[in-house]
Amino acid sequence: MLSCHILLGCGALSLILYLTEKTRRYSVKGVLLKTLVSAFFVAVALYGWYTAAGGRGPSPLGIFVILGLLLGLTGDVWLDLKYVYPQQDGIYTYAGFTAFGIGHVLYIAGLLLRYARPGAFWFVLAALGLALLLDLLTLALEKPMKLRYGRMRPIVAAYGFLLFSTVLVAGSLALFWGWQERTLNLFFAGGVLFALSDLILSGTFFGEGKERPVDFILNYLTYYGGQFLIAYSLAWLS
Repeated sequence: MLSCHILLGCGALSLILYLTEKTRRYSVKGVLLKTLVSAFFVAVALYGWYTAAGGRGPSPLGIFVILGLLLGLTGDVWLDLKYVYPQQDGIYTYAGFTAFGIGHVLYIAGLLLRYARPGAFWFVLAALGLALLLDLLTLALEKPMKLRYGRMRPIVAAYGFLLFSTVLVAGSLALFWGWQERTLNLFFAGGVLFALSDLILSGTFFGEGKERPVDFILNYLTYYGGQFLIAYSLAWLS
């Protein structure tokens, strides 16, 4: 477990270097540093998954989560390139949303395969229903929140549903298991931070006057906090 914590520390240091670069300017160097930070959360997941297996063989949840994190890494790159090459903003934004959206599908699939039981059906259904309501509420608040989704509205709607579903499915399954599964608890906490990050990011992407250094810092602290918690959750697979 010590090695896992060392990887977490290296990821935190890389994040500080990235934020220092990001708040100064948009650059290819910043994209490379961001990729390094993301590589560390993948490394944490791989190491945690390997040590938790203990010779019992790979867990399907680990496979799905690691694939989701890898897609998150690629999504990180696409979304930062939109700032480096603003003339291709649309392409990179769509690519980033798609990568993260598929990642959420993998997260949900992995959680259901590992933790869903016949008695959990209503827990999962309620989570999906609430996710849909939150997604519709987010879309309805576009104008009051002074956001403009424009042509991105369909993909924002689809992604929002997947994002909220990931968080709420993890939370509902954690509740079903009586909050006794540490992997589920950590995953749920990470999902909440991930969702907070995306809510902040929506202001940066689709609002005006929300591209201050503090907005970027809060976004990345919550985002990477969420991703590292999700990755670290694999170390506690039983």
